[in-house]
Amino acid sequence: MQRHHVTTGLALAATAALAAGLGAAPAAAAPDGSGLVINEAYLSGGSAHAVFTNKFIELYNPTDAPVSLDGWSLQYRSAGGAAAASAAVELRGTVPANGYFLVSGGSNGDNGSPLPPADLATSFNPGGTHGTLYLANTGTRLTLPTGSVAGVAEVVDLLGYGGSNTFEGTAALPPAGNADPRSLNRTGAVDTDDNRADFTLSGSVTPTAAGGTGAGPDPEREPEPLPAAEKSIAEIQGDGGSTPLPGQRVTTRGVVTAAYPTGGYDGYYLQTPGTGGDDASAASHGVFVHSPATVGDVRVGDHVEATGTAGEYYGLTQLSVPAGGTSVLEESAEAVKPLTVGWPADDAGRERFEGMLWDPQGSWTVADNYALNNYGELGLAYGESSLVQGQTALPQPTDVAPAGSARAAAVAAENGERGVVLDDGSSMDYLGSDANKDIALPYVAPGSPVRVGASADFIGNVVLDYRFGAWRFQPLARLTGANAAADQPAAFEDTRTAAPAEVGGNVKLASFNVLNYFATTGEQLAGCTYYTDRDGEPVTVRGGCAARGAADAENLERQEAKIVAAIDGLGADVVTLEEIENSAAFGKDRDAALATLTAALNERSPGSWDYVRSPPAVPAGEDVIRTAFIYRSDTVRPIDESVILDDPAFSNARQPLAQTFMRVGGNSATKFVAIVNHFKSKGSPPRDGSGNDDLGDGQGAWNAARVGQAEALVAFAEEMKDHGNTDKVFLTGDFNSYSEEDPMRVLYAAGYVNQGSKTGKHSYLFGGLVGSLDHILASPAADAVVTGRDVWNINAVEPIALEYSRFNHNVVDLYEPSPYRASDHDPVIVGLQLDKHPRGKGRGARP
Repeated sequence: MQRHHVTTGLALAATAALAAGLGAAPAAAAPDGSGLVINEAYLSGGSAHAVFTNKFIELYNPTDAPVSLDGWSLQYRSAGGAAAASAAVELRGTVPANGYFLVSGGSNGDNGSPLPPADLATSFNPGGTHGTLYLANTGTRLTLPTGSVAGVAEVVDLLGYGGSNTFEGTAALPPAGNADPRSLNRTGAVDTDDNRADFTLSGSVTPTAAGGTGAGPDPEREPEPLPAAEKSIAEIQGDGGSTPLPGQRVTTRGVVTAAYPTGGYDGYYLQTPGTGGDDASAASHGVFVHSPATVGDVRVGDHVEATGTAGEYYGLTQLSVPAGGTSVLEESAEAVKPLTVGWPADDAGRERFEGMLWDPQGSWTVADNYALNNYGELGLAYGESSLVQGQTALPQPTDVAPAGSARAAAVAAENGERGVVLDDGSSMDYLGSDANKDIALPYVAPGSPVRVGASADFIGNVVLDYRFGAWRFQPLARLTGANAAADQPAAFEDTRTAAPAEVGGNVKLASFNVLNYFATTGEQLAGCTYYTDRDGEPVTVRGGCAARGAADAENLERQEAKIVAAIDGLGADVVTLEEIENSAAFGKDRDAALATLTAALNERSPGSWDYVRSPPAVPAGEDVIRTAFIYRSDTVRPIDESVILDDPAFSNARQPLAQTFMRVGGNSATKFVAIVNHFKSKGSPPRDGSGNDDLGDGQGAWNAARVGQAEALVAFAEEMKDHGNTDKVFLTGDFNSYSEEDPMRVLYAAGYVNQGSKTGKHSYLFGGLVGSLDHILASPAADAVVTGRDVWNINAVEPIALEYSRFNHNVVDLYEPSPYRASDHDPVIVGLQLDKHPRGKGRGARP
């Protein structure tokens, strides 16, 4: 499962209204220590083994002036929440200069010592292992964005922990459970805007009030350490989906197979000596040891004894080991052997090997590289589909079978059986903090793309791991810019081609979605906001204005260079375009951006290209993006004006554009009509219970609208046959419909033949699944003159890190003015043999 894509967490600014008579002091939490912070959060008060009976939140003021809390609040939202805070307590009182403020909260039971007198006693009761705490300079319950928050003016400080979807930088690692008596402790009041970096779990729980003195637990009531039972790793794992020893303190021994002292995992893997190979035992012999305090003391190959608390961390069995709980043994141990078994088809089979060293056998294919740019991870697919001949990636079910069919369901189930994630040994978000962006991405490098569909050959061992809702292969050490090339466990085939396959014919027709090619850049408009590079420089328009493309001329040049290289490399004579700027939206000639792109093509190939002009009458209220035609004037020429279908069915999409062409030097027998389309997208369902809702059948939202658009297109194509005096009609473009979805089946029922489907290739990648949204369909007469077809895989299969929009997002410059990753859609091309027919033949006839 892909993780959420989040943005950099910047300092959260707020201004305190200080009580009368108090000196003004900055109140916003900031890395420079200029404001209040949440300093300690004890969330298991009253639970078994608790140090104190009540939960508490300790605030700290690192400034030299007191800060009033009057009108402020302490708020909490559940880990998966997206609405307003689910709990809030009104604060009152003052945090002394360089002093503390203690807020006591609720309790889970009667265990533990009483808290020292708190500055404010409340019933505040945040979750023990995951959630979001925030200090706000308002009493109003706030609704925060998810991900790494930034720029929320009323939030002074925030702590996201465990599986929270809201945090600064990265969520802090939580206690293993309510029976884990540790608190989340900020180290030295330091605030780097990264919760995981700033907070550690500490067995030293020190609630401190405004008086400046803390109170430890009553020695007479302080709980004795839990006795540790000696257990094997297999006993800790058990033969089910979770440990049979939750919350129990255990001691175990094993050989260290992988260690991650940096990058966020803060632990290492242990495996029972001598195990592995073709192991067929019911319980795993490997386990993850979460131990920030001791992971730096062990090395791969060490024989280790560890004492800690057994538990589950979001599906991963682990041993939580405190400081002093790990010792490296002098006695030797039999070496661990990597597993050589086949890839299990289900969770139960994988649970048997969770945490064990693995030498993956069989054939593996890169299935997804979208999250490589953010999280340094790749989706892999095992073997070949048994349901889709020749498919080694993971297919979109509705690209190969009708929605709701048994075969589509079987394809979806098989995808789940074949998929696994190849990770980088960290939870690093490479698009997170500025420091993260200065670390080279693993796996991908200039000239070495990791493309979907490429084979992945394991050259090193991995550990089977479960995190973020997915099974993962972890390298034996975190991959960084310094070691990734040497230590990455897999090598990847380079499947790039310099040109599409030869399609024959004397005229070539292609379709290409150019991903928001806008000649009007953000800098030319007022109000635009931007996605920025690691230096804070604008790259692409984010919102605030009508533009959707490059932020400025420099970035437009980068985008344009790739698109021009791709179109030129296609070798097509007619190219139908989608997602090009409708310049009329900016008060310009409707064709201005189209003319700009054509001029750029002619700079590369002088005098070759022209574009089809817009008709005199165009629909009112058009989208800011449109469809268009460009063509090589030495091969074909347009006949009559272009025609736009202005039909109510396209009120929420781009109107189809039709043009009749004739081969230069040919007669009427060489004419054909092309109609370029861009149907309604699959996102943003109306949630009204209609056929346009996402019905969960794989076709996404607005399927009913796309069906109506397909029906209107069929009728329009019939009109264009008469208008162009030819039966050769091609329907091209981005239909936002996979090959076997309802809208496409409308076109098939009308006799149109999908050319791309005959290639066995795909044009798009989404959610780790490949399929085609981009199609060229031919009427029967047009199909009869097709000599070949291809989908040129230059975009969808390439990492998004290579896109112009990701320029300078990482310390390693991956941009190149090549055709690769010019867009997120792959172009489709067909060859046509258009000959003059003998006299006496009728319309559309061939010799």
